[in-house]
Amino acid sequence: MNVITVYGIPNCDMTQKALGWFKANKISVKFHDYKSAGITKEKLSAWCKKKSWEILLNKRSTTWRSLSAADQEKTTNQTAAINLMMENNSIIKRPVIEHGDQLIVGFSEEEYKKAFKINSKHI
Repeated sequence: MNVITVYGIPNCDMTQKALGWFKANKISVKFHDYKSAGITKEKLSAWCKKKSWEILLNKRSTTWRSLSAADQEKTTNQTAAINLMMENNSIIKRPVIEHGDQLIVGFSEEEYKKAFKINSKHI
């Protein structure tokens, strides 16, 4: 089985929920903490090829809301979004899960069950 990498921030509720789900289902994952390990432009570009930058950039986050209107208005394309996500990695929707060629953004128990072939109705 391919390595499953969960990207996020340790104190994020959705990241914790995802990590808890994997643990409850006895699925081993590698955790990548953006705050301590950062995120590269290359990684963000690769993600944008699988999911649009609009999905990866969390416009409902506190970080987004704290930006000036001018900075928000400048974020109109992938290049601007990647630069913003590199400067403020807490603005990336969490968690981001890499598994082989799959990329899952956010917490969705149903999506996780399908991706990781879990048949249980609950954990």
